[in-house]
Amino acid sequence: MIRRKPIEDDDESPDRWLVSYADFITLLFAFFVVMYAISSVNQSKYSDLSSSMGTAFTGENPSVAQRNIKNRSGGKNKIKGQQNSLIKPLPLTHLYNEKMRRERESMTNMGIDISNTLAPLISEGKIRVSQNNRGIRIDIHDSLLFNPGSAELATTATNILSEIATQIKDNPRLVQVEGHTDNSPIHNASYFSNWELSAVRASSVVRMLSDLGIAENRLSALGFGSAQPLSENETPIGRARNRRVSIMILYESQNQEDSSLEIAPQKITNP
Repeated sequence: MIRRKPIEDDDESPDRWLVSYADFITLLFAFFVVMYAISSVNQSKYSDLSSSMGTAFTGENPSVAQRNIKNRSGGKNKIKGQQNSLIKPLPLTHLYNEKMRRERESMTNMGIDISNTLAPLISEGKIRVSQNNRGIRIDIHDSLLFNPGSAELATTATNILSEIATQIKDNPRLVQVEGHTDNSPIHNASYFSNWELSAVRASSVVRMLSDLGIAENRLSALGFGSAQPLSENETPIGRARNRRVSIMILYESQNQEDSSLEIAPQKITNP
């Protein structure tokens, strides 16, 4: 039998692993260089940025902000300064709550003035002044403003609306007038339903307020018919409470910017 000649191994350098090791070390060095470059911060530019933002939103003196940053980053306080943010959190929620608190307080004072002016009619139960999340609401019994089934203002309406207009015409808040009726159906030559009657009554009050000096761009009129009763409609007293005109002095002012977003039609594709 012929024996097969053994295969000799190729000659390889025993130090060949050093090439791979050197490549690995080079890549690792490059990785740390990149990480260091990303993490390094220009302290001067960061200080200027934080100072400007702090001044714009909180009104803090820039020199004070710079001094606070230097104190946080120096000496033994360096670690402590790193734990605290260089830019104080903006108290947006606090500012908003404070603004709303002042707004509600201002509206409450206005409501008190109106209540004091209309105190005799309030004691008789013909006018009610209240405050809700929309603003100040003045509910006026329809008998003080209109004759039954009519939208023409009575002679007594001028004095009442004049007193209200005096209190609200010198501020920018919007005024919304709402007409309300009971659920007794109406159908005559002038008004087909309570919707028309309530809307025309609200428009009549708006026209009077405009004549008394309130800017037209602050005024609006709505007719609710019997859709928003204050009491049940089963009794004469309840129906009398529901027949009213409500004047709403709203929190929003006419100078607020319109933040509406136009929605364009989109083609719906079936999957």
